Amino acid sequence: MADQLALPRRGRISGHGFVERVTILPRSAMPQFSAMVTLHEPRDARVRLLWTGQRRIPGIGPGVNLAFEGMLTVVDGVPTIHNPRYEIVGRVEESE
Repeated sequence: MADQLALPRRGRISGHGFVERVTILPRSAMPQFSAMVTLHEPRDARVRLLWTGQRRIPGIGPGVNLAFEGMLTVVDGVPTIHNPRYEIVGRVEESE
């Protein structure tokens, strides 16, 4: 994994990468959907995109390429963007 220090600890960022995995919480938990995205630049850095109040985001799943932007902060040691703006760019297989 790339050095996470290549990312700022706080501030507005934009990036693009592919969704490595998603996390969907059970119905008994507060609605929340998150996607771990491996960035293209800085190479192999990871960012968690977290949508509160959502159980699913249509079209976002493992292997999907995303462009995104938002305010970056570190939550539990993981660079995280809450409720980012995003655009689905395609799937990893389609771009190769």
